[in-house]
Amino acid sequence: MHRDDLIKTQRRTFLRTALAGFALAALPRGARSADMTSADLKIGIIGAGRIGGALGELWVQAGYQVLLSSRHPERLKPLAARLGPKAHAGTPREAAAFGNVILISVPYGALPQVGRDYAAELKGKVVLETGNPFPGRDGDMAIAARAKSTGVASAEFLPGVRLVRAFNTIPHYALLSEAHRAGERIGVPLASDDEAALKIAARLVQDAGFEPVVVGGLARAKEFDVGTAVFGQALTARELRHALGLAG
Repeated sequence: MHRDDLIKTQRRTFLRTALAGFALAALPRGARSADMTSADLKIGIIGAGRIGGALGELWVQAGYQVLLSSRHPERLKPLAARLGPKAHAGTPREAAAFGNVILISVPYGALPQVGRDYAAELKGKVVLETGNPFPGRDGDMAIAARAKSTGVASAEFLPGVRLVRAFNTIPHYALLSEAHRAGERIGVPLASDDEAALKIAARLVQDAGFEPVVVGGLARAKEFDVGTAVFGQALTARELRHALGLAG
């Protein structure tokens, strides 16, 4: 190869390498790769009630570091102690700072406050959000959220995060009883506008013992919102895809 051509090739290689490194560095803080191991990925859970607590237990069993949180973290210490050294208890702010992936599982009416209070800690992170708007509990904001799709509404309440709607349809009592079941697994519908976040969420669904069913972008979360045919049911992934009119 001519010397000038060699220099040009070396420059192109250098630029490609530098740009690739810059692109990785420019990604939002939080989970940068769907290939992170359970040792790399830490999960902060804001709202460790029936859903958040059950998923925290399943993820600890799968090998993840998990920080369970509530406004009364002292009440979570017995659960964290039972789950072992990978489980921790703390405040919601500590959970938001701890995780490079966050699960938010709070009454839907509390979501705007979560978005305001922990905006700095949540910024750029993959966030799985499970809440369902009920007007009788959450007021008029629940009516507006249902009208526009809960996925779209949640994104407005949590600006700056890489949002995935997840774990909002399966009954809480089925999370532990149906996880890792023999035969066909229970399906968990997912919606997000962030492809990489979807991949991470899908892996966490699998590691919790279920099968991810990707529905589409956040606007399509309306297809599995409260009041739809699939809401509140523990359907197999095949049944879920059929009910949602998805191929496969």
